[in-house]
Amino acid sequence: MPSVNRPPFIVGLTGGIGSGKSAAAEHFARLGAAVVDTDAIAHELTAAGGAAIPSLVAAFGPDILTPDGALDRAKMRALAFTDPAVKHRLEAILHPMIRQEADARCLAAADAPYVVLVVPLLIEAGEDYRRRCQRIAVVDCPEEIQIARVRARSGLDEDLIRRIMAQQASRAERLAAADHILDNGGDLARLYAQVEALDRLYRELARSTPP
Repeated sequence: MPSVNRPPFIVGLTGGIGSGKSAAAEHFARLGAAVVDTDAIAHELTAAGGAAIPSLVAAFGPDILTPDGALDRAKMRALAFTDPAVKHRLEAILHPMIRQEADARCLAAADAPYVVLVVPLLIEAGEDYRRRCQRIAVVDCPEEIQIARVRARSGLDEDLIRRIMAQQASRAERLAAADHILDNGGDLARLYAQVEALDRLYRELARSTPP
């Protein structure tokens, strides 16, 4: 097992909305990898009392909060996807805070066999996250399956889902950036088998990669 002083071997895990990133990440965690999820960090920062709330209220006003003081994600999403300036301001507030916390959690997990850094917009972020990762794994599935999964999970209408997808990297762009591809067009058993194969590979790569 790596020393606590050894820099962590980091695998960037990404994929489009509804592709199955969470299912893959959860299985990596069950196998013993440390998982750092930037979406989970974003939820923590925007929960009631979260570190990002004062800056968000200063930028957008108190109406973007729920009655308990958390960010109203549905309202913020609607604003951000209809006004590029709002989206840019939101990202300028949240992204640096998310990156800082993700970096801290990756370093804190240096004694794990390797770290899976889950970044939904890893490809879109350019070198911000890619330079942190020794490998990039992409969870992939056909777009129609993505849409069906998101509708079943969150109840969003298809038009909004397609608008969200249009603002993400294309499927071809993600696949072109991948070192490894997890095909999630089938059932969970098939996805888990692929995760298990990559777990074995990443353990070996982490052991053989110089500090």
